[in-house]
Amino acid sequence: MNILFIGDIFGSAGRRIVREHIGHVRAAHAVDLVVINAENAAGGFGVTPQIAEDLFELGADVLTTGNHVWDKRELIDYMNSVPANSHEAARRVLRPINLLPGLPGYGMYEGTTEGGIGYAVIDVMGRVFMNATNDPFHAINDVLAAIKAKVIVVDFHAEATSEKVAMGWHLDGRVTAVLGTHTHIPTADERVLPGGTAYQTDVGMSGPYDSVIGVEKELVLHRFLTGMPGKFEAAKGNPKMCATLVTCDPFTGRASAIQRIMLGE
Repeated sequence: MNILFIGDIFGSAGRRIVREHIGHVRAAHAVDLVVINAENAAGGFGVTPQIAEDLFELGADVLTTGNHVWDKRELIDYMNSVPANSHEAARRVLRPINLLPGLPGYGMYEGTTEGGIGYAVIDVMGRVFMNATNDPFHAINDVLAAIKAKVIVVDFHAEATSEKVAMGWHLDGRVTAVLGTHTHIPTADERVLPGGTAYQTDVGMSGPYDSVIGVEKELVLHRFLTGMPGKFEAAKGNPKMCATLVTCDPFTGRASAIQRIMLGE
């Protein structure tokens, strides 16, 4: 079984580059499951229901998010529009499992591929340098106890490298893949851990690389050089699609290979 995980889509440039490449990548690698982190897809801050629907039309099976999940308020009603047992598009947009209790949406989705393979996707957020999250390590233990699928993909949306690496070891042998998002820079540490879990600290950004992690570089430089605030805008130049391909046994969920992908115009 082949799983394609596409890293944080940032703004219109990110959506465009994913649109250009997702089809031929899926075909070339016989991809069975597509997971996309979409939390920055709407102008670099949040995701709208319409953009979510567009990404599903492109071939995404599940969308994950992170700390920018509530930046577009209309997503709240969209997430609340379906029950927990639904398989509609809105149910397949996730928010981190370890946000504060009572918030909208769901952090885990369990479904079946077109080929009949059961899978689960978990969205969880780090606590180091992040706000308003509960302990991700205990939260994911609780969620895993209720999952029946053998193939389990975890998006760990976190800032600190150490916390991401720790989560990889925490889940080794218990999930198929732990793939980091949030920092927008692809890391070269992809590996299959001894227990059969594919791991990468950060998949990277699908968006404009002539930027500062997606934002117009002049605006970020102004803030660093002057200390003065200013409105950030999504950049457009040199877009790349960053993704990770994981191969696993569909019956055990154990990963056998992991590969970084970066494609441009």
